[in-house]
This record gives sequence, structure tokens and C-alpha cells, in this order.
Amino acid sequence: MSIDVGARLRFVRARHGLSQRTLAKRAGVTNSAISLIEANRVNPSVGALKRILDGVPIGMAEFFALEPEPERKAFFAAEELTEIGRKADKGAISYRQVGDSLFGRKLQILKERYEPGADTGRVPLSHEGEEGGIVLSGRLEVTVDAERRILGPGDAYSFDSRRPHRFRCVGPNACEVVSACTPPSF
Repeated sequence: MSIDVGARLRFVRARHGLSQRTLAKRAGVTNSAISLIEANRVNPSVGALKRILDGVPIGMAEFFALEPEPERKAFFAAEELTEIGRKADKGAISYRQVGDSLFGRKLQILKERYEPGADTGRVPLSHEGEEGGIVLSGRLEVTVDAERRILGPGDAYSFDSRRPHRFRCVGPNACEVVSACTPPSF
């Protein structure tokens, strides 16, 4: 049985009311390090994980012994969505997740907000799973492999997440998207 360190760290951080930025500052690591671990894009060394957990604070034994109950809540007010990561280069991107924890879940739902010019980065994203979304407002440039489209309100995307992909807000207005990913991998 493998342990999902990223989801577990996200759960512990949210349970203690810490943002990624606050935990990074407390642990003396970069915000992107926390984000990459929680997204399961990086496996931390034992020493790095200990430093991060000291910032919570929680011990390694307690961290790995946690067996959180699956979230049974079915409805979430807008203010109850959990901010799971903000990205600041080339504009701000906000990712707000439905539910606190992904333990036992097979689907992740996000409300994303891209400020004008915000971009997920020059290096395309790629991970296991499938994802899709619907643009609620603004204009979002979505690149999947070599194909690029500008989507507006009501337009949608859906693809295998192993295909290299990138998102960028184009135009003078912020862009909002509701997206879903299975299995949860953000």
C-alpha cells in the first residue's frame, strides 16, 4: 500500500488552518516546494518532510499514522471552498477546492481564477488522470500538445492529463473556470 504524501500534507496543512505560503515560511522552504509535494510532482526526502512537518507542527509518526475520516459533507458555501494553491508569477492564479480533504475521493473539483496575464508557466503540466472544465467568464487560452484554443464563457475542455498542457488568461478581464480532475492530482 502506498501513502499519498501530497494529499496527506494538504489535509494536515488545511486542518491546522495554514496556507501553503505560511507553511513554507515556517518550514524555511519555498512555496513552490509545498505546492509540488501536495500535487505529488515531487517526493520529499525524509529530512525535507521533517522540516515541513516541524512548521505545522506535527511529528512524522503522527503524520503517517493519520487515518482521516472521508469527508461526508455534501454541500459547500462559496466561502467554504479551500484555497489549495496560489501562483503569483505572471499574474495571480487561485485554485479553490470543493472540500477540505481528498482522502477517499476519486474526483477533485476546483473553482479557478486567473487574473489578466496569469499563466501556469512556460513548462507544460503533465500528470496522471483526466481533466475537464468550463469557462464561466473571461477568456482562457488552453494548450494541449501542439493544439491551442482560446475559450470564452460556456466553452469547455476535456483531455487526458498525461498530454502536456498549459493555461493562460488572455484579454483585459479575469477568467473563472470550474474544473474537475480524476483521480485527484493537483
